[in-house]
Amino acid sequence: MIVGILKEIKSEENRVSMTPAGVEVMKHNGHEVLVEKYAGLGSGFEDAAYAQAGAEIVATPKEIFSRSEMVMHVKEPLPPEYGLIREDQIVFTYLHLAAAEELTRVLIKSKSICIAYETIQKADRSLPLLTPMSEVAGRMAIQQGAKYLEMAQGGHGVLLGGVPGVDPGTVVVIGGGVVGTHAAKMACGLGAKVYVLDMSLDRLRYLSDVMPANCFLLFATPATLRDLITRADVVVGAVLVPGAKAPKLLTREMLKTMKKGAVIVDVAIDQGGCFETSKATTHSDPIFTVEGVVHYCVANMPGAVAKTSTLALTNATLPYAVQIANKGWQRAMKENPEVKAGANVIKGKVTYKGVSDAFGLEYVPIDSLL
Repeated sequence: MIVGILKEIKSEENRVSMTPAGVEVMKHNGHEVLVEKYAGLGSGFEDAAYAQAGAEIVATPKEIFSRSEMVMHVKEPLPPEYGLIREDQIVFTYLHLAAAEELTRVLIKSKSICIAYETIQKADRSLPLLTPMSEVAGRMAIQQGAKYLEMAQGGHGVLLGGVPGVDPGTVVVIGGGVVGTHAAKMACGLGAKVYVLDMSLDRLRYLSDVMPANCFLLFATPATLRDLITRADVVVGAVLVPGAKAPKLLTREMLKTMKKGAVIVDVAIDQGGCFETSKATTHSDPIFTVEGVVHYCVANMPGAVAKTSTLALTNATLPYAVQIANKGWQRAMKENPEVKAGANVIKGKVTYKGVSDAFGLEYVPIDSLL
């Protein structure tokens, strides 16, 4: 199979979907790899390293799309690429379609094979291609929250860890999954007082065994959240419904009860965000303020630490990319239910329930297309 690695064009997105080491693995499996010129530069990988690994360096995205049977991105296709996607071409990337109606309709019209990193799921319901970026985003959420608490950044001037004789800051993490756990670990490490809310008692029991003493695990109810946000210096939204729009858990009315100069970090913004007042921002313009509360809603947070993120992402995506390239998408899906769970839009049909529900589109089970 001819596999194309595209240069990211989303604002300040420096990741790349495959490292030179990944290219070498693809070549060993008998596949041809085209890499767009400068695709890896933001992550510290020169074109020469890709060429040495066996890739062909290609000048334009148009040529990548025209020649490749499968194209790989990190982020979703953007408008300049819409017209380049071909019928039956495999598009393997983070899609987050439940929050992107225009892109969903473009992919339906293209009749391409759209497999989303974020909905590939193991039997234990874990999300192997979302996990590494969730780990990065969870840790970054606390870095950003701590930064924007500084008065020069619009915050109310609290040091999360405090100092001897002064109370530490309070961090509320909504969701005890991968993002929430890593955010809580970072916040605890700084010395903050950390509350993690989750609706799974099993998850809370697990976290109570592994988290330090300054982490408090609470069952998530609206009343608990309403109470905690009045005390919070940083609130991290870390709630995910795989492939579907994120639920709105913090309303504008609740926001009014928060401290002026507190910070909220919405890690679920790729799926529409879990705060009512959230809207996607960029690394160059990352924050806005509503009701006196600083909002950080960057939709590609791991892109700011591109080298770490690219290495972590390739470790996770490469085995699936090899399977799809070796077997073709249909056989790969028949033989591996994890790959099948990644099917979002296939040959003009919406094959992921969360996406069809988001826009009232007809849902076609993927098995009917295999």
